Amino acid sequence: MFTGIIIELGEVMSLRRKYSRAELTIKAPVVSRDATIGDSISVNGVCLTAVTCHGDLLSFDLSDETLRSTNLGYAKPQDKVNLEPSLRPEGRLGGHFVTGHVDGIGTIRSKTVKGDMLLLVIKAPPEVTGYLVKKGSVSVDGISLTVVDVFPDSFSVVIIPHTAGVTTIGFKGVGNLVNLEADIIGKYIARFVAKADPKGTGGEEGFMKLLARAGYVEGGFDEKV
Repeated sequence: MFTGIIIELGEVMSLRRKYSRAELTIKAPVVSRDATIGDSISVNGVCLTAVTCHGDLLSFDLSDETLRSTNLGYAKPQDKVNLEPSLRPEGRLGGHFVTGHVDGIGTIRSKTVKGDMLLLVIKAPPEVTGYLVKKGSVSVDGISLTVVDVFPDSFSVVIIPHTAGVTTIGFKGVGNLVNLEADIIGKYIARFVAKADPKGTGGEEGFMKLLARAGYVEGGFDEKV
């Protein structure tokens, strides 16, 4: 589990293909200080397991699925990547709960300067936009961001100067790919509502019935209302 608060910009040293997988090696002077083999580390929002730690170099095995479904499959030497070690029990939750399980790849559709801020519109697949709400949270390349607006096939976010300066989002431009993960809380709520009304006909009433059966609605639910 992660928070979406980036600790360091790492540098890709190599991506070596090995049959149906690949080995990704990253230079990470800061994150590597406390890293040990077996640690979970978020790389551009993808939860990876460190398989070797040598000085300031960290290596990870990438499955064929990870190569296909995230932008790490396009990584090349000297590319910068966002890094975050996993959340510790005593750590601060500065962003939102990020699992590191990417829901889809997005494409930066536009990038507009607004004073000292950046306004980004990101094209996203339905499996991401379906869970987004205005003022809600979304992970973009592992960065915890607040959704400004949601459109049928995209959404917008505002990037403050600090975030632009310490993450890849500051120098990525139109057409660049980003890993997207919707807020896990929204996914569970959507699943809960779908179970209450599997045919999509009952709406709020079906949801209230399920809450009543689970004991969350005091005094039950009057189906005549």
